[in-house]
Amino acid sequence: NESYKSEFIELKKWLKDRKFEDANLVPACFPGTGRGLRSRTSLQEGQMIISLPESCLLTTDTVIQSSLGPYIQKWKPPPSPILALCTFLVTEKHAGVLSPWKPYLDILPTWYTCPACLEPEVVDLLPKPLKAKAKEQRAHVQEFFASSRAFFSSLQPLFVEAVGSVFSYSAFLWAWCTVNTRAVYLRPRRHECLSAEPDTCALAPFLDLLNHSPHVQVKAAFNKETACYEIRAASRCRRHEEVFICYGPHGNRRLLLEYGFVSPRNPHACVPVSREMLVKYLPSADQQMHKKISILKDHGFIENLTFGWDGPSWRLLTALKLLCLEAEKFTCWKKVLLGEVISDINEKTSLDIAQKICYQFIEETTAVLQKVSHMKEQKVSLINQLTLVETLWTEELRILKASAEIISKLCADPLP
Repeated sequence: NESYKSEFIELKKWLKDRKFEDANLVPACFPGTGRGLRSRTSLQEGQMIISLPESCLLTTDTVIQSSLGPYIQKWKPPPSPILALCTFLVTEKHAGVLSPWKPYLDILPTWYTCPACLEPEVVDLLPKPLKAKAKEQRAHVQEFFASSRAFFSSLQPLFVEAVGSVFSYSAFLWAWCTVNTRAVYLRPRRHECLSAEPDTCALAPFLDLLNHSPHVQVKAAFNKETACYEIRAASRCRRHEEVFICYGPHGNRRLLLEYGFVSPRNPHACVPVSREMLVKYLPSADQQMHKKISILKDHGFIENLTFGWDGPSWRLLTALKLLCLEAEKFTCWKKVLLGEVISDINEKTSLDIAQKICYQFIEETTAVLQKVSHMKEQKVSLINQLTLVETLWTEELRILKASAEIISKLCADPLP
């Protein structure tokens, strides 16, 4: 229980002043997930978990009604909703004890593990597709910051200090990560003084202490009638257990990219197979290879080829079966896409290649994990970042080993 800590006592007072009290949920620290909320009583299906009044939400309305409002209204081109929220967070954080949002700001994380925050040597340890997206995210935030400097400079009258020292890159990155990882979704609003980009983000104090689990279901939305953001349980939760919400059916790579964490035993997690890997173990002399790839692409079979907890995906096996078709049976490609068995040889060959790909992934994943383990001994200051990457690769290794076992069984008896 962490409700006795001064920052949570102050937050509770602050929320009460804004007409919110909650007797069901208590801040606590949990193994594996860290800080979250636990239930004092059993929660039943359909029961309200939390109902947070609109007065507690931090939205673009909050920003425009603050001292930043006049500066936003006259700035051209209009700032984006995300920039308005980030600017407000940096401003209020800098104000310290003078900020009316201080009780909320004090319980926010001081650092994040989004890819944009990771050191380059840690990013290099990520799987290749994720590494590319991580670099894109970092470049996006850096460009966003650079393009906003002129707007920040216009706020100089609000500060005694040089505005450049207030709106440093590290301060902006913290604000961007706060919005990107913790905001809840509201129906789009429109302010003439803001750009036309979707204005759908709101920060929800206390509610955002709820952690994600892929194994739960909740119903979350803003209720216009009650003027509250409400979350209802779609499944039961026992007394004193951690209460979870679900951010969506996301795999671990997306969770790391968007939120900076990995969910162990995530049923939505998978290991994607690239086009290059798909054809690596196929005969290079196959004159119909280009046509086969074209057929797969035209019918949407090149994307989402994966290994999962249940083995190779149907798409992956189907793609391999088509690629393994003998020349004399190529006219049967439509039957392959419909899931029909063409021959024992075709079934066995496709499973053999799936097994080879899986084993190669296992070798590569094991090698990366050894490298990460070695770096953890050498780079103590990066221990948190490296542990995150280690968790991702460990989960993918478990998926690959589970797939390997399933493929072995299928190879023993490929036909149903």
